[in-house]
Order: sequence, then structure tokens, then C-alpha cells
Amino acid sequence: MAIALSVLLALIASMMVFDRPAQAQASGAWNEWADFAGGAGDYRATTTFATGPFIAGAIGSNSRGGGVGIISGASTWLSAGTPIGAKYGASRNSPYLNLRPQADRADSPSYTRYVFDEPVPPGGWAFALGDIDADQVEVVAKGPDGSALSAAQLGFQGTFNYCGSASAGGPACSGDGTDQPTWNAATRTLTGNAAAADTDGASGWFEPTVEVQSLTFVFTRRAGFPVYQTWFASLGCDITGAVTDSGAAAEGVTVNLIDEAGHVLDSTATAADGSYSFADYMIGGRYTVEVIAPDGKIVDGAKRQQVDLSSCPAAAADFQVRDIVPTSVGGTVSTTDGEDLGGISVTLRLENGDTVTTVTDSNGDYLFDDVPAGAHVIVIERPAGYDYEGVEERPVTVAPAQTTPITGQDFLLTQRPDVAGTATACGEPVGGVTVTLTGPGGSTESTVTDGSGAHRFAGLTEGDYSVEADVPVGHTAVGSTTRDVTIAADVDVEDVDFVFSRPTAVVGTVTGPGGDPLGGVRLTVTPEGDSPRQAATAEDGTYSVGDLPPGTHTVAIAAPAGYEVDGEDERTVSNTGTCSDAVADFALVEADEPGDPGDAGTGDPAPGDSGPGEPAPGADPGEDPTGGPYDGEYEGEYIGDDLPGTGMNLWLGIAAAVFLLGGGAVMIAAARAERSEASDPLF
Repeated sequence: MAIALSVLLALIASMMVFDRPAQAQASGAWNEWADFAGGAGDYRATTTFATGPFIAGAIGSNSRGGGVGIISGASTWLSAGTPIGAKYGASRNSPYLNLRPQADRADSPSYTRYVFDEPVPPGGWAFALGDIDADQVEVVAKGPDGSALSAAQLGFQGTFNYCGSASAGGPACSGDGTDQPTWNAATRTLTGNAAAADTDGASGWFEPTVEVQSLTFVFTRRAGFPVYQTWFASLGCDITGAVTDSGAAAEGVTVNLIDEAGHVLDSTATAADGSYSFADYMIGGRYTVEVIAPDGKIVDGAKRQQVDLSSCPAAAADFQVRDIVPTSVGGTVSTTDGEDLGGISVTLRLENGDTVTTVTDSNGDYLFDDVPAGAHVIVIERPAGYDYEGVEERPVTVAPAQTTPITGQDFLLTQRPDVAGTATACGEPVGGVTVTLTGPGGSTESTVTDGSGAHRFAGLTEGDYSVEADVPVGHTAVGSTTRDVTIAADVDVEDVDFVFSRPTAVVGTVTGPGGDPLGGVRLTVTPEGDSPRQAATAEDGTYSVGDLPPGTHTVAIAAPAGYEVDGEDERTVSNTGTCSDAVADFALVEADEPGDPGDAGTGDPAPGDSGPGEPAPGADPGEDPTGGPYDGEYEGEYIGDDLPGTGMNLWLGIAAAVFLLGGGAVMIAAARAERSEASDPLF
């Protein structure tokens, strides 16, 4: 027993060594996932980068159910032996997302869209797509201006297999762990093996080279019971510096960290030694550090400094403050809505013709000191999209030997009108939609809708405009995609909305005597104006045929041997709305002269046999609960080989090793620890 326990401890220790991230100045971290909600055809969730500024992505997916959700990462992970793990550290115990196609058919892909609340900068993050074997994923990405990213800009890094035999420290997947997908740059598609055979661990990873505002994964079944995995990771680095007061350490001075859009991301105060730090911000981001001078002090030099985080460590951003020298002149720049405007250039034109320039801080304040006697003028650089409300320049006179500060030299601005609206489908917001504004003279600008489906063009001049929305992938337009609007003085134009529909499905449930669900029952769905499609019920009796337009569809059921349909064996159903699924349920009863349900001569599987729906309770989401893969002819028919595991762990192997050493008690404990990760989702 002692030997067995020693072996077990050694194996656990070795796994911990495999999972230890590589030592580097930049540290890697894996995304958090939350708020997974909804149901088949309409799932919602969020993901957040673990490094500052903690960019969040809103997720929408029309994946079907069964084995989907946020998975804990306890038994499936990307080890330090994988290419992405070697750079970002092992992902063990870090969650990832499992999703499926809209229906388990080659003609029913799912569309999963990630819309980030601000552009994700290049150089410090990556995403990986796993278990790509009997399926494929097209990757569609957009920049902040709504333009589509090229394959080169997606930054494909390569393929790998995360199973233990292929990547040291990885999970003990079944199979040899050598299968890898292929990348087609022309179609931006990652495709599994040529045979569409179900394997384990086949993955690819990407590091985009430009800013990314949205990502869409189009996931298509080629064969089997497809589930794919998505991970995100990022590298973080500390932003540091110090503040001195006339050469001495300055404690308690406020320091702000500002993003490229001018928003304050974080604020801190200097320590006793004058130092400050903003920990673990994403590599590649463009940041500005700002110091707020304490009362009675002024920043000696620039009050804002840009920080280059293209590499780590970044150069320190140091500041110096000193006492104010009379006479000082100061004021505030703000809007009529009460917004303080930081980063506005302010110039003092002295009587002798010299000029002195500073910028407002995040409170909208500016200050000049040691201003000589004389009649001077203060002007500001009006930012784009704003007009002066009142004076455009301020004369100021400093008397000889004056020591009293001159305050209240304020400027007030008003923002020009906005054009705004939303994009929705089926009553839900659609993010990542490219919207283009064409103004007077033919000038254009584009943006993408955010996670709430909203778009906004701010600070527009009077005139006539046209607003056009691109139809997002996986949707069709409902009504016009172009709107004409007119901007009048000081009046925003709201409700410039666009409506889309998304693919629908014919769904239903087949039950047997007593109302029990029946798996393996074959059906034929004939969409309006289209060719028939074959389907079969899953183990829970459900079936689905997706990617259908609105219309009237025919559903016919073939009763297996020994059963007959209770009622009509063919039904006509409609999904006349743009988003609703059509439902056709059937009930089977025992036939008057029942045959053998499993009679080989019928060509039909016995009810209750294998199907592609939700796994049995506790089953791994990538495993067939009945033991084999699809043959591809019918949705739901299996032929015997194992399907890909998407959450198996190493405990089974450990338990087996201990058993061979005679540690029966240890083997039992390890067996209790063994479980499929699909039964341990976070949500």
C-alpha cells in the first residue's frame, strides 16, 4: 500500500510540473467565462480576458443542446507541451466553452459570435479551437471599423494535438493523439482529418495581428456527434513608474491609467517611496499614464506619458511635481452635459508672442504657473465632433507682482448630434454587425454593433446621411438594410434600427408506449421548396433539422418494426414567423402483430438504440452514450467505433497503474475521482 501511495503521489506531482507555466517576464492567463444561459438555438454567455483592461466579450450562439456549456478544465486542458501552452501557460482548471452545430447535419452549421466591449489589441492574446476532427470551423473576424480581417491578419499559428501522448502534461485522451486538422487560408477554415473520423485532441490556434472587435465561428458537422472547444488566453505585464517632488519621493499622488479612447481604466496612489504599479495589463495594448498634481503642486513636464507594451518589461513612466510658482492661471474644459474632457490641448499666448501649451487632465483641469505680468490669451484645440458653447478664447491679464492665482478660465463645449440604433434578430441583439454611415459629399465611416446590438455615430454636422447595415453571417435581412436620415442642429437621430432573421429548424419528440422517449427512429423532413432531409431521434427521443427558412414543411415518420404510429404518420408544420421553430411530435404504440424491434431485415434500428442527442447523465459531451459514431447517412445512426472525448481526464490511467501495483484501496479512491468533465460544467 505504501508503494502504491508513493506512485500515486509521484504521478500527481509530475502532472503539477507539466502544468507549471514557463517563467517569463510576461505572465499568461486564461479567460473567465460566465452567464451561460438560454436554450438550444439561442445561447448567451460572456467571456473576459484575465489581464487588464479585462476586455469582455458578449457571446451569442444558435448551437443545439446536448453536451454544450462552460466546462471546468479539470480533465481536458492545453498543457505546457502544446504550442499555445508553452507561451501562455497550461490551461488546466481554466474553463473553456463547448458548443455544437445548429443540428447534427452538414447543412445546419451553428454561428457563434463574440463581440468585445472594446477592440482587443494585437500581440498579447490568442484563441484555440479544439476537437476539430469530424467537423470544420470557419473563422470570421472584424476590426473596429467593421472591415473583415484577412487570413494573414487572423494570425494562424499552427495545429497540434493536446492529448498526453502528443503533448507532454496533457490529458490522457483515447487514441494515439497524433491527429491534427488542416488550415485553408483561402476560406479561413480549420478542417478535421480527410476521413472525417472521430478522434481526440485535434486543435489549431491563432494570434491576430491587428485589433479585433468581433469573432464569428461557423461550425459545421461533417460526420459523427460533433462538439468543439474554444479557449482564449492573454499575456500580461506590469506598468510601473515613480513620482518625485523636487527630487524627493512623493507619496499619495494620484496616478491614472488611460486607454486609447481616453477612458480611465484604473487609478492608484503612489507608495511611500513614490512608486506606483498597474499589474498585469495585456501585452500589445496602447496605454497612457497620467499624474494628477496634488493641491499646491504642478507637474514639472508632461503630465501624461504613453507606455509601450509591445514587449515586457515596459519602460517606466516617471513624473516630477513641484510647488506652484506665482502667478498661476487655470480652468476647466467640459461639455454642456457635464462631462469633463481630458487630453484637450490648451495654449497660453503671452503678450510678448511666446506660447506655452499643456493638456487637461482627466478631471478637465489645466494650469499654467510662473505666468509673467501682461495681457495674454488662452485658447483650446476644439476636439472633433464638438462646437464652442460661448467664448472660443479667453483674455487674461496678470498684474505686476501679482501672486493671487487666476482661476475660472473655463471653456464649455457642446457635442454635435448623433445617429444611433440597434440590430436585432428574433428579438435578441446582434453584435458584430458592420454599419456604414455615408455623409454629405460621399464621406463614409463604419463601425460594428456592440454586444447589446447598438451602433452610434457621434458628433455629426447638419445634412443628409445614409446608414447601411451588412447582413451578418448566418442571418437574412427583414426589410431594408439602408436607412436615410437628416441631421438638424442639436437633435440626435435615434432608432435607426435593422432587423434580421436567423435559420430556424423543424424539431420534435418521438415517444413510445407509456410516453417513454424512443431513440433511433427515422424521419424525413421535406422543407418547403427544398429536397427531403433524413433525421433520426436521439436517445432522449428528440430530433432536429436546422438551417431552414420560414415556410411550410412536411415531416414523415417511419415506424420501426413492432410499432405503429398513433395517428398520422405524416404531418405538415409551419414556421411562418422569422425566428420560430416548427414542431412535429409523434407517438408510437405497439403494432397489432409486433415484430422483433431489432430484426435485421427491416433496416431500421430498434427504438431506444443510439442517437445523436444529449449524452446520458454524466457522459462526456463528446462521447456517444451508446458506444459508437454516426455513419453519416442518418442523423443519429451509429456504427460502433468510439467518438471523440472532449473531457476525459488522467485519473483512469492513474487508477490502472495503482491497481497493477496491488493498491486496491487506492484504485477505488482513484476510480471515485474519475468522472467525465461534461458532468462538471460551471454553468
